[in-house]
Amino acid sequence: MTKGIIIAAPASGTGKTTLTLGLLAALRVRGVAVGAVKSGPDYIDPAFHRAATGRPSVNLDSWAMGPDLLDGLAARAAEGADLLVCEALMGLFDGVAGVGATGTGSTAEIAARTGWPVLLVVNAKGQSQSAAALVKGFATYRDDVTIGGVVLNNVGSPRHTALAGTAIEALGIPLLGALPRAPDLSLPERHLGLVQADETEGLSDRLAALGRFIAEHVDLDRTLALARPSKAGRGSDAPALPPLGQRIAIARDAAFTFVYPHLTAGWQAAGAELRFFSPLADEAPPPGSDAVYLPGGYPELHAGRLAANRLFRDGLRAAAERVPVYGECGGYMVMGETLEDADGVTHPMTGLLGVRTSFAKRRLHLGYRRASLLADGPLGPAGSPLMGHEFHYASTLSRGDDAPLLQATAADGSDLGALGSRRGRALGSFVHLIARG
Repeated sequence: MTKGIIIAAPASGTGKTTLTLGLLAALRVRGVAVGAVKSGPDYIDPAFHRAATGRPSVNLDSWAMGPDLLDGLAARAAEGADLLVCEALMGLFDGVAGVGATGTGSTAEIAARTGWPVLLVVNAKGQSQSAAALVKGFATYRDDVTIGGVVLNNVGSPRHTALAGTAIEALGIPLLGALPRAPDLSLPERHLGLVQADETEGLSDRLAALGRFIAEHVDLDRTLALARPSKAGRGSDAPALPPLGQRIAIARDAAFTFVYPHLTAGWQAAGAELRFFSPLADEAPPPGSDAVYLPGGYPELHAGRLAANRLFRDGLRAAAERVPVYGECGGYMVMGETLEDADGVTHPMTGLLGVRTSFAKRRLHLGYRRASLLADGPLGPAGSPLMGHEFHYASTLSRGDDAPLLQATAADGSDLGALGSRRGRALGSFVHLIARG
């Protein structure tokens, strides 16, 4: 049976991704069939996991996903692998306020459900024995979460490692590695996180370097021995959301990249055919498609090209006369009247919806969303409950006179009112959908 381990930390920016990618690369070189999953809502890290392992990576979200879906995705991700590595989000216990039947979305809930031990990455910069007090707190905070080992990050010297490591091991928790400061191994970033895997120059060489770095400074054999099989069940193979159609045209290029693998895999398993096209290459949705999906991404970085690509714009308008066209976040922005880029230049978009958006007037919108559909459509009948999240900096300048798509609340239960837009067969919102409620 495939064994699993969780790479987590006390906080964001501590070194989880460095350790995760380096560990995946190092073990793959050793001949270990290693897979990966990401805890929580994240589009960028799973693409790096896929590059490091050669296998698809999916998200496990204890807030948005029911137990059957969560267990089913974990079980399928483990198929054919010797080891499954789960990369945490934020700090190990960080999540949202639990309201109703959902969890908090923390990685700790994944650890408790699966029984996978946690390899805790601790930033040792500016401390030595005090790191042990932090580790002790994490080890005792929840009885159903096991801290199986520690890797120190940003150590300054062998003496620094010895001071912190000896104190940690006195707790009965093994120190499995110590990473010196290595700023040259950092991956490039931009406003929504890391630059995407497909756009990272020399990614294979970067991953190889991370693998060598981790192999040199982490005990791989003891890390492998730490892993345990999941105690969760096999779950369900049912799709997280119903397919938008039988033949779904999906925009896919540098402007449209935020697609959850579990959604498209579920659609295919339900018998749908996926047809990809590139708006940046001025491609229209493939003929014969009975639904079009414009996912999120970075249209604000490519607004001028999208505005100039007449075959794409005309083809999308023609498709919307016949079949449903659904857009999320960046896709929603492109379906609107205009998009203002970071320099304040306003570009005409496809005009399927009346919304006008701006990236120049930036404001962070971040959080889980519980929503219900306000009308029948390809996402389901009116009243259908949906789970998702928002993460964007774009602002809505005006919505036009379109009808709203969703009625939504935040994770804490606060009312967000009506979100999104629908006009004819066109519909969209800033919410990235994850699963049915």
